[in-house]
Amino acid sequence: MQEHPIHWETPGTSRVPFALYANPDNHKKELDRFFYKAHWSYVGLEAEVPHPGDFKRTVIGERSVIMTRSPDGQIHVVENVCAHRGMAFCRERHGNKKELVCPYHQWSYALDGKLQGVPFRRGVRQDGKVNGGMPADFDPKAHGLNALKVATRGGVVFASFDHEVESLEDFMGPTILRYFDRLFNGRKLTILGYNRQRIPGNWKLMQENIKDPYHPGLLHTWFVTFGLWRADNKSELRMDAHHRHAAMISTRGTAGQAAGDKAQVTQVSSFKASMQLNDPSFLDIVPEPWWQQGEQMPTAVMMTLFPSVIFQQQVNSVSTRHIQPDGHGAFDFVWTHFGFEDDTPEMTERRLRQSNLFGPAGFVSADDGEVIEFSQQAFESKPEHRMLVELGGRDVGETDHMVTETLIRGMYEYWRKVMED
Repeated sequence: MQEHPIHWETPGTSRVPFALYANPDNHKKELDRFFYKAHWSYVGLEAEVPHPGDFKRTVIGERSVIMTRSPDGQIHVVENVCAHRGMAFCRERHGNKKELVCPYHQWSYALDGKLQGVPFRRGVRQDGKVNGGMPADFDPKAHGLNALKVATRGGVVFASFDHEVESLEDFMGPTILRYFDRLFNGRKLTILGYNRQRIPGNWKLMQENIKDPYHPGLLHTWFVTFGLWRADNKSELRMDAHHRHAAMISTRGTAGQAAGDKAQVTQVSSFKASMQLNDPSFLDIVPEPWWQQGEQMPTAVMMTLFPSVIFQQQVNSVSTRHIQPDGHGAFDFVWTHFGFEDDTPEMTERRLRQSNLFGPAGFVSADDGEVIEFSQQAFESKPEHRMLVELGGRDVGETDHMVTETLIRGMYEYWRKVMED
């Protein structure tokens, strides 16, 4: 019997048990079913390992992995666990190496994970005899690093521990793939920088946060005051067929005070009519040709790929957000801000300036980390309770407005199918 069993109040997913976020046994099962089996996880951008020998250490779920570029230019992802005694041998976040060597006993691996050297494999000759050594039937080919299945698209690298996983394209589905390809459309990416933070909350809460389209116009003073994300913006909410992934699409309206029947949008405590910018260049927004999608020019598209990543376009700022669970009540959150090789110096500066909206001390994102922490505190103190996710109804479906929690209900519909199977 679990200490805090998970009990759904209704057959649907409009009332989510607090125990989902507070139960350590549930967390271990989630890691196995969502991160280690049948799913693709984000690893990084090809631009992070541009040269042969480059590597990046990251995680999938709670397992440490290394993304490398081998001498032939191929991308590989291997588990950061030595095949000898199990040491997590790579400690650097980024670097360049000709080979991967475990410092404990100096087992040496090629950049694709193949074992290429074992000290004293044939023993040590002393006084006319050979001492020690590996057994005669030891086969180096059977003792390389655990190599993951890898897929790349548009300069983005995904990996899976499950070599039978469906294709990356099928995993995303055509609806989400359309928005993914809009952002990652073949142009070469450039890395602008990173933010890292640790948030004391369950990892699912960040997926929920980016599947919640109406909180930005209530929580985030910056968004509602300057019109970057408001309930009266023209918007769409789209999902894949399984309802696990989602895209929130918004087109910026008129900044400042709304009038007429839209006045209620700015009659919220987060709207500050008197707020002014000392540096108005933060709102130096320049539409880019790749924004165009049919007749629309979305100024913001937020994609959540379950379970591990968020792809963000907020006006000219573009970034990935990597969710890295650490126990049931905390996760690390890594932002990778990027641009495109053909950006002008002015556009690069604009992307960097607008990236100040985001990250652990961002004008917007600092709010999210705080509310996630406070939510987790309540879940831990009252695990028998549940939260209400019924704005816009109790069903699941795509919409053309923001005043709904349908994407969260959809995510937990998928969660229940996988976890209760």
